[in-house]
Amino acid sequence: MQISLLKNLNELLLIKINQNLSKDHLFFNNENIKKFQKYSWQDTKNHISKIANFLKNKNLKKGERVLLVSENRPEWLISDYAIMLNGGITVPNYTTYSINDYVFTINDCKPKGVIVSNTVLLKKILAAIEKINYKFDFIIFLNKEKDSFNNYTNYESIINSCEKEEPIEKINFNNNIIRSDPACIIYTSGTQGNPKGVVLSHGGILKNCEGSLDFLKFLENKQNTFLTWLPLSHAYEHTVQFVQIVISAKIYYSESLEKLFTNFKIAKPTIMTAVPRFYINIVNKIKISVANQNKFNKKIFEKTLDIGKKIFLGERISLYEKIINFFLEAVVRNKIKKQFGGKILAFISGGGPLDYNVGVFMNSIGLKTLQGYGLTECSPIVSCNPINKIKLETVGKIFKDIEVKISNDGEILVKGENLMLGYWNNKEDTNKVLKDNWLSTGDIGEIDQEGYLKITDRKKDIIVNSGGDNISPSKIENLLNNYPEILQSYIYGDNKNYLVALIVVEKNTNNVKNKIQNIIDTINKNLMISERIKKFEIIDKVFSVDNGMLTPTMKIRRHQIKKIYGNKLEQLYL
Repeated sequence: MQISLLKNLNELLLIKINQNLSKDHLFFNNENIKKFQKYSWQDTKNHISKIANFLKNKNLKKGERVLLVSENRPEWLISDYAIMLNGGITVPNYTTYSINDYVFTINDCKPKGVIVSNTVLLKKILAAIEKINYKFDFIIFLNKEKDSFNNYTNYESIINSCEKEEPIEKINFNNNIIRSDPACIIYTSGTQGNPKGVVLSHGGILKNCEGSLDFLKFLENKQNTFLTWLPLSHAYEHTVQFVQIVISAKIYYSESLEKLFTNFKIAKPTIMTAVPRFYINIVNKIKISVANQNKFNKKIFEKTLDIGKKIFLGERISLYEKIINFFLEAVVRNKIKKQFGGKILAFISGGGPLDYNVGVFMNSIGLKTLQGYGLTECSPIVSCNPINKIKLETVGKIFKDIEVKISNDGEILVKGENLMLGYWNNKEDTNKVLKDNWLSTGDIGEIDQEGYLKITDRKKDIIVNSGGDNISPSKIENLLNNYPEILQSYIYGDNKNYLVALIVVEKNTNNVKNKIQNIIDTINKNLMISERIKKFEIIDKVFSVDNGMLTPTMKIRRHQIKKIYGNKLEQLYL
C-alpha cells in the first residue's frame, strides 16, 4: 500500500478493514458498563457504518463540523471516522475544558452537533450553548446513564437500530473528499491566550503516517499492540491513531492514568507514545523501588545503569563488563520490561522536551526511548530519533517529504503537505506564521552534520508542560493582573508538572498571602487543569525597564525574570 497514492483517510480505513476483517482490533475495559469490550475489525466497520449513516440522515454535509468530547475509548475512533466518511470535520475538545473554553470553541467553529461521553461533560456543554443561545442539530451520548436530558440519541440505540443503511463504501466515500480537504480542527492555545483552531487536512495526516513508517521499520512483520492513554484530542495522539491503522495494530485504550500499569500487563504493548511527564514518572517509580531494596540489589541496579549508560552513549566497555552485562540483561532489564508487559520494543516521546537525563536513564535500563518533535500546525510530527541511532540531545531526523530550514535569526521553518491549512476563522494569525508556504515554528534550532534537528531555545511565548500541553502564560497573567491587589505577575512551568507564579503586589495590601490565594482559587475555577496555578511566591521587586525585566514597550522579559528568580521558582517544585 502506497500511502502517497491515497485520496483521504477514509480510503486508508477501508483498505485496512478488508485486510484484517476477522482479526482483533480495539480493546477497552468499559467501567461504565462493567465490561471488557473487544472489537474485531469487522465490528469496528459495523459501528462506523451505523454512526456514519446516522450522521448522514442528520444531513451532515461536507465541511460541516462535529464536536467530539470523550475520554479515550473505541467510540472515539469510530465517531471520528463516521464524521469523516460524511465529509465532515471532527473538532476534538478536551474533557478538561472549562465551560468558557467550550463557549469559545462552539462559538468559533459552529458545530452541527456533538458526540459526548458522559453526563458531567454533557452538562458543561449544555451550559456553554445556553450562554450563547446555540443549538445543536443532534447530540450523541456514548454512555448508558440515567439522566434527565432530552433531545439526545444514545450511541447504543444507533448501533442496535434495524434501519436500512448504506454500506461504508458508499457514504460519500472517495468521491469528493481529497487530500487537501480538512479532516479536523484541533484547538491549541495562542500566544495571547485566545485558542486557535488548527485545521489539518487528510493529506497532512497521511503524510505524517507515511513519514512514521520509515521510523517504525523495526515493527515490520510483527503483530503490534499499542496502549493509548494520551488524550485523543491532543494532535499527537490523534495522528498516532491513524499510524496504528496503517500498521494494522491492536489498540488498547487505558481507562485512566491510575490504571496504566495494570493495563500494561493486560495489553502487553510493543510500542507506546507518551509525553515527557510519563517518562519522568517511570524514572521516579523505579528510583523509589530501588531505594527500598537491600544493598546487594541496589548495587546490581547501579551496575546495570552504569554499564547501560556507557553502551548507550557509545563508550567502550571491558570484556568483564560485557560478561556482566549479559547477566544484567537477563536478570534486571528483562524484569523491568515485564513491568510493561514484556514485549515493549520502544517508547516514543513527544509533545514537549524530554529531559536528557531521563532519556539516558530509560535507554540505559533497556527501555528504548525515542524523542521526536512537532507542532499541532504540522499534523503534528516533524522529526524523530531512529531506533538504531538515538541522539537524545536532538529531536531526531526529519520526516520524509518535509523540508526544514533555519532562518537568519535561528528560527526553525517547516514546509510540506503536513502543514495545516490555516487557523479556523483567523486569517491574521495564519498569515503571521505561514509565509510562502513556510511555517514559522517559534522554536530556535540547528541541524547537525548527520541531519538531526536540535532545539536550542523557544522564540514564542508559550509554556509546554511535561504533559505536552501548550499553555499561554500571558492569558493567565492577564487574569491575575486584573485584580487591584496584583501589580504584576509571571507564570512559570516549562517542562514541569504544574504551574507556579511570581506575584508583585500593590503596596499597602493587608493580609496579602490570603488575598492572593483567594484570587488564584477564583481564577483556577475557570481554567483548564493544566492552566491552574498550584503555588506562588510574592516578591518585592517591581518588573521595570531599568532592571531589565520589562521591554521598552512594557512587555515582560521572560528569560531575564527566569535568570533572576530561577532558584526561587525551582524551590516551588520541592
